[in-house]
Amino acid sequence: MEMKPPASRLLACCLSGWLLLAAMPAGAQDDDPLNGVIRLPKSKGTVYQLLEKVTDRSGYFFIYDSRAVDNEQAVRIKEGDYTIRQAIYDITGNSRLILRVIGSHILLQLPATAGQAETTGGDSASTGYFAINGLLIDRYTKEPVPFASLRVVREAIGTVANLNGEFRLRLPDSLRQSPVQFSHLGYQPLEIESDALTGQNNVISLDPKVIPLQEVVVRLVNPLKLLREMLDKRPQNYAADAVYLTSFYREGVEKKKGVVNLTEAVFKVYKTAFGQTESDQVKLLKMRRISNEQEKDTLIAKIKAGINASLTLDMVKHLPAFLSEEEMHLYHYTHVDITFIDDRMANVIYFEQRKEVKTPLFCGELYVDPENGALISARFEVNPAYVAKAAGMFIEKKSRHLKITPQRIAYTISYKPWNGAYYINHVRGDLSFKVRKKRQLLGSTTIHLWFEMVTGKIDTTDVNRFVQGDVLPSRTIFSDTRFTYDHAFWDNFNVILPEEQLHEAISKITSKIEELNY
Repeated sequence: MEMKPPASRLLACCLSGWLLLAAMPAGAQDDDPLNGVIRLPKSKGTVYQLLEKVTDRSGYFFIYDSRAVDNEQAVRIKEGDYTIRQAIYDITGNSRLILRVIGSHILLQLPATAGQAETTGGDSASTGYFAINGLLIDRYTKEPVPFASLRVVREAIGTVANLNGEFRLRLPDSLRQSPVQFSHLGYQPLEIESDALTGQNNVISLDPKVIPLQEVVVRLVNPLKLLREMLDKRPQNYAADAVYLTSFYREGVEKKKGVVNLTEAVFKVYKTAFGQTESDQVKLLKMRRISNEQEKDTLIAKIKAGINASLTLDMVKHLPAFLSEEEMHLYHYTHVDITFIDDRMANVIYFEQRKEVKTPLFCGELYVDPENGALISARFEVNPAYVAKAAGMFIEKKSRHLKITPQRIAYTISYKPWNGAYYINHVRGDLSFKVRKKRQLLGSTTIHLWFEMVTGKIDTTDVNRFVQGDVLPSRTIFSDTRFTYDHAFWDNFNVILPEEQLHEAISKITSKIEELNY
């Protein structure tokens, strides 16, 4: 019997681009691995399905541009022995393809595409940077994998995919030969050489991590004991010294699924060590903003302390009520699942307020590594049954003529290991409210406010607190901050790609900034 992560954790979306087929590595039969011989059965199916058979028998991954290879084309092959090269040509129906072996991957390119990719790597060679773009999908459901982590192996550089599974990672030329790791809760991590991914839009398949029961020691897990051990081991698992985190931050307001305000920034965060009483500091490097001028008179809500929330949601340092000994008695904890994060097993602890407690508290899931006791991820929200009672806790400004009722308040947090310690990796908050005019029963609308911060780089060298004049007040309404737009600065920073509904707003940023002479 096997357990797989539920499909409900994934989002549906489609995007054409590159495709990755996974398999166990196998050795080549001579100096040219493409001359290795495999035996294929008589088969009928799509190009994707038949290339997967080659993968199963050869051990090589395939990466190709779906504009050059028709992924859904129906083909037939005869039973027999094939070289890997001939099998690819017969299945794709294109002997003009250039086949390039990179590690455990075979890159399929048209001649023009190959020349261009090798020359430019997806960016102008003069910039000193190259980009890796694409989409992460579940191998079996073909649905996008949201908020997956991307990180250069052995480097403190990375980003996360957006809500739709899309990603973009910009790296200096010195890392062109470095492998990039893709990982997500419940999936096997995947490493691919960056050289195989540059110059095109990739679609990369992640395999769900299957847990054979014979590998699991079946025992009763006391969730409270597990959480208390996690709390006790925080000094060993998290940074003992202060660090600098170069972080990308964004926040937005959407009304009726249209963007009213979108603000993005790059911060340098002075992150204090675990156990220190000093507060974290934020230094603003650059920012950009767009607002819908037609909506300016109807913008009635702004995020309250989105930056401060991103800092205090570092749960290891700032224990929430459901991890506080003083308030744990208000909650019920249950061990509900076992999953994998970055190829390590994790216990899933579900918590919710006890039935006799009627005030709005949180419910959600905590993911704890059973080997080292580290908290590596958390997803929680205000109890939907009581969220309407939480009005007034999350809004900084509103019109006195309006009534605002919370509909959903949810957060996601993840940590990543680097050099033997865990660091905050990604924080996201989603807050939805129903808004209507007072003394008016009909005509309500929904406003969605959100913020997120992702760690792009970790620096442990010469870390000192910022001078007071450089510190950005973390409790400020950030969208009101004045700024000067710097186009050259933004070009070389890793940002989270906009979600589908934000594409149009993002495309307006440059023109709006130029129009207003920021």
